[in-house]
Amino acid sequence: MTSTSEGRRAKAVKAPIVAGGHTRIRPFNTRDTYPEQNLDNDLCQAVVAGNTVYVRGQIGQHLDTSESVGIGDAEAQAEQAMANIETLLEEAGSRMEHLVKLTIYLIDPRYREAVYRTVGRWTKGVHPISTGLVVSALARPEWLCEIDAVAVIPEEQQS
Repeated sequence: MTSTSEGRRAKAVKAPIVAGGHTRIRPFNTRDTYPEQNLDNDLCQAVVAGNTVYVRGQIGQHLDTSESVGIGDAEAQAEQAMANIETLLEEAGSRMEHLVKLTIYLIDPRYREAVYRTVGRWTKGVHPISTGLVVSALARPEWLCEIDAVAVIPEEQQS
């Protein structure tokens, strides 16, 4: 969605589900999230497999409302993506300091400095590994960057 209207109600967050022995955080179907496209894929925002958390690529979109934020502003989109990653890690039982890998996708190399500065603020002192890619486009034209993450759940926090 690209609407910037204020006051839109947050979507109800679906409870995690277990499929294939792994916990799926915030399950959804692409027919709901991309109504303009003819899709029907069951996905989720994060998967907990053993003590590892895999976070789906996050963009400048609010997790609860699906509202796009920071249109035209790669730094603002990176800020939202990192806030989403923090939220998803916490829902999965992990935290930002347990990040081990980030993959950062940019549609223009000129966004690198602003995006990496933002990521750096969120990961100060954490030292994850990182891969950066410049791609021709992301799933929606207003998205300028996308960040996915892998983290661990410390042994003392595992249930």
